[in-house]
Amino acid sequence: QVHLVESGGGLVQPGGSLRLSCAASGIRFSNYVMGWYRQAPGKERELVARITTTRFTNYPDSVKGRFTISRDNAKNTLYLQMNSLKPEDTAVYFCTAGLITLGDYWGQGTQVTVSS
Repeated sequence: QVHLVESGGGLVQPGGSLRLSCAASGIRFSNYVMGWYRQAPGKERELVARITTTRFTNYPDSVKGRFTISRDNAKNTLYLQMNSLKPEDTAVYFCTAGLITLGDYWGQGTQVTVSS
């Protein structure tokens, strides 16, 4: 059975940083494209960051230069370092995995709230 478990969310002030983690089990982690999505209240789920099996990364313009995705295949763990956080980054952040494209498996999500 596949499990993706996110952690590291919380409340942070604007300009602050958070590091999200996603622990994967039940899959051969190194074979999967991994990514982070987020969903704010009343909005559609949007891609935040993606990393391929060869560690190629891509980001939307809204987070480029502020967020960094990385993976540790030895630990079966995905990370998202988020710096210079803004109130508009407030959302539930989801970890996802896919063999070809993202979305085969999803975590339950972790809340990130950016507020003073």
